[in-house]
Amino acid sequence: MMKTIFLAITLLITTLSLPAQPKVDVHKEMEFAKAQYELMLKANKDLTRFPQSVKKEGILDTRTSDWWCSGFFGGSLWYLYEYTQDNKWKEAADKWTMAVEKEKYNKTTHDLGFMLYCSFGNGYRLTKNEKYKDIMLIGAESLATRFNPKIGLIKSWEEFKGYDYPVIIDNMMNLEFLLWAARASGNSKFYDLSTTHADNTLKNHFRKDYSSYHVVCYDTTGKVLARKTNQGAADESAWARGQAWAVYGYTMMYRETGNKKYLNQAINIAKFIANHPNLPSDKIPYWDFNAPNIPNEERDASAAAITASALLELYTYTKDKAHFRLAEDILRSLSGKVYTANLGENNNFLLKHSVGSKPYQSEVNTPIIYADYYYLEALLRYSRIKI
Repeated sequence: MMKTIFLAITLLITTLSLPAQPKVDVHKEMEFAKAQYELMLKANKDLTRFPQSVKKEGILDTRTSDWWCSGFFGGSLWYLYEYTQDNKWKEAADKWTMAVEKEKYNKTTHDLGFMLYCSFGNGYRLTKNEKYKDIMLIGAESLATRFNPKIGLIKSWEEFKGYDYPVIIDNMMNLEFLLWAARASGNSKFYDLSTTHADNTLKNHFRKDYSSYHVVCYDTTGKVLARKTNQGAADESAWARGQAWAVYGYTMMYRETGNKKYLNQAINIAKFIANHPNLPSDKIPYWDFNAPNIPNEERDASAAAITASALLELYTYTKDKAHFRLAEDILRSLSGKVYTANLGENNNFLLKHSVGSKPYQSEVNTPIIYADYYYLEALLRYSRIKI
C-alpha cells in the first residue's frame, strides 16, 4: 500500500515538474501560410487546374474541377481572408471558388460537399454573397439525387469490387453541405436525408471499439452485404483518415442537430484515436493504425490535421481538456520542422508527409491540398479557444 502511494506521489511530482508545453504560435504559422500561398498563387494561373499534390518526380500535380478536392484550394484562400481581412485573399478566393461553379450540376459524385461547401460555403459565410448561395442550393439538389430512400444512404461510388451500392465513411463530411441547404432553403428533405444517412452509418460502419470501416456495401433493401476497405491496410484495419472523417463528421452532426447520440459517437471515436497503442508520441498517426510494418510506415499529416480540427470543435461542446490537449499536441507537431515546409519549397504547400492511398501507391508521403485546408481551419479554431 505504502509503495503504491509513494509511486503515485512520485508520478504527481514528476508531472508537476515537467515544463509547460508552449502554445502554438498561430500568428507565426498564418504569416508563413500567407507567404507560401502567395507563391502558390503565382505558380498557379490556370483556373482550370487545381493544385492537388506533388508527383514522385517532384513536380506539381494538378486536377480539374470535377476532382473531389477541387474546393480545398479556394477554401484555404478563404481561411486566409478570414484571418487577415485582406481583400487580396478575398479576390483570389473568389476566383478559385467560381472556377468550381459548373460542378453544381454534377450528379456523379458524393463529394459535392468538399467541392462546393469548402469553397462556396466559406465564401458565403464570410461575405453573404447571394451568388454563392444560389450555386450551392443547385449543388445540394444534385447531391441529394444520390440518396436512395429505400437504402437510407447517399451512394458513394457507382460500383466497388462487384457491389452496386458502396458507402464510404468519408461521406459523413458531405452532410454539412446538405444541412446548410436545409436551413438556407427551408426544405426539410436535406435535413431528413442527412440524419438518416448519419444514423445508418452509425449503425453499420463502426466496430465495437468505435473504429470505422472504410467501405460498407449494401443491397437494394439496405442490407449490409460486405464491409471492406479501399485505402486502408486491410478490411478490418483502422485507416487513419477514415477515423478522422468519422470524428469530424459526428462532431459536426451534433452541432447541426443537437442530438446527443452524435456527440457520444464523436467522443467515443476520439477515445479510440487518443488511446490507440500505435498512435506515435508526436500524435501524427501512421496512414493506418494497423499498418503492417509499424513503426516503419508513413505518417499521414492530413489525417492529423482533420482530427485536430474536429477535436477542437468537440472540446467546445465537451469541455474535456483531453480533446483540446490532443488537438494542441497535433498542431504543435504539424507546425514543427518535420511537417511544415520551408518557404518556397514543397511546391508551395504548407504541410509535408500526407498519404492519399498507400494501397494504390498514390500520393504517398507527399503534400496534399486537403491537409493544408484542415490545418488552416484547425489553426483558426485553436485561435478562438481561450484555455
